[in-house]
Amino acid sequence: MAQDETIDVVLIGGGIMSATLGTLLHALQPDWKIRIYERLGRVAQESSNPWNNAGTGHAALCELNYTPERPDGSIDITSAVKVNEQFQISREFWASLAEQTRLPSGTFFINSTPHMTFVRGAEHVDYLRRRWEALTDHPLFAEMQFSEDPKVIHDWAPLLMVGRDKSQPVAATRAESGTDVDFGALTRALMDGLVDDGADLLLNTEVTKLKRQKDGTWRVRSRHLVGSDQREVNARFVFVGAGGWALKLLQKAGIPEARGYGLFPISGQWLRADDPDLVAKHRAKVYGKASIGAPPMSVPHLDTRIVDGRASLLFGPYAGLSPRFLKHGGLLDLPLSVRPHNLIPLLAVAKDNFALVRYLVRELTKSKKAKFGSLQEFFPDADPKDWYSLGAGQRAQVIKKDPKKGGVLQFGTEVVSGADGTIAGLLGASPGASTAAAIMLDVLRRSFPDRLAAWEPELRRLIPTYGALLSDDPRNARRIQESTAKTLGLTA
Repeated sequence: MAQDETIDVVLIGGGIMSATLGTLLHALQPDWKIRIYERLGRVAQESSNPWNNAGTGHAALCELNYTPERPDGSIDITSAVKVNEQFQISREFWASLAEQTRLPSGTFFINSTPHMTFVRGAEHVDYLRRRWEALTDHPLFAEMQFSEDPKVIHDWAPLLMVGRDKSQPVAATRAESGTDVDFGALTRALMDGLVDDGADLLLNTEVTKLKRQKDGTWRVRSRHLVGSDQREVNARFVFVGAGGWALKLLQKAGIPEARGYGLFPISGQWLRADDPDLVAKHRAKVYGKASIGAPPMSVPHLDTRIVDGRASLLFGPYAGLSPRFLKHGGLLDLPLSVRPHNLIPLLAVAKDNFALVRYLVRELTKSKKAKFGSLQEFFPDADPKDWYSLGAGQRAQVIKKDPKKGGVLQFGTEVVSGADGTIAGLLGASPGASTAAAIMLDVLRRSFPDRLAAWEPELRRLIPTYGALLSDDPRNARRIQESTAKTLGLTA
């Protein structure tokens, strides 16, 4: 078994999270040695792959799950503001890298794509109107438009209205500043930059063991999946950005902070269309209202996707049950994750989320005709010959302890870090990739609190609004948004 020297940073997982954290750490400490482990043959093949995720550039402009209705009928925009602030941090970070020529400028990974919400029925129209009124009172959402006029909505997104029953009440909102993001292209660019600057990228290499050493470092054991050789290295800091497998590795590390956590895996599928004539008729990401019991990630949407410079349309996702924590994971992922300390939270969530399980089973057993009918609710004139099925990514939602319920299912991402700051991992899913820069800043705060003061000048150079909220200064917010849009080659 080969043994290496002690290195500074180990990143487990070749996705957008590891790429973002590695890029930040290299900018802050260029003398640190970084090693990245990826068990597949290429980076960005799980949730960062553009065909595995929605590529929305989540900014809460169109996703209704970020704006729940309170019992009194008012709209809670707290989560929407938080997510939008986090996405603006990502945009600032990407723009700074582009200005420093560490990312190619232009639209190789991000493109202007309006974000829309479309609803049907008087009750949903009323909700969307109240949502729009609540959001447009906030400076980050002031540009959002609302209409109940079928002609206006047709101008925004023709496919939604052609062939639709004219007696049906409809409404839509539209935010011109929305984007489509190819997180695969972004991840590859960031990883290439790290490797060019001296980082080690080990592909087809799976981390099999994490063990705390007496000197405070971590012994990282890995296995090359193509050959049979194993390697061990000591690392001063470990980040586990391995998607659904992060929990497994954090459990192997034995840190008490990971106790009580479990995961609920959800699979997915898209319908995709590539015909240029059809694709040209729809330039938007259009989100609708979720079915009862549906997880937020399964909110139906008809999206423009731009991957490798070519536009396609995606509809879905259709969710289903799977025991895998990764698309390329194993059938035993779920049962092998069960521990005495997370059994009660897992059972509590199973008891309290029967509607979700019932929804997933229903989705899994839907016929092709029924699945296509869901698309026709968005696009009445959709023709089956234009569309084909495409497997989406695997999501593993966080289950955590709750003093009252025993356990709760949490939709979102959560950083789990050791008390001494030498190890951290990320659990969960949406909004995920879109807020990677903000999440990795949280990792820095938790893991390197004693270095933040020295790092602050560089952090402010990378993210000019570091430590502040755009919401606090609307005029500056607009200036920052316009500046990042220009640098990234966007139209708004």
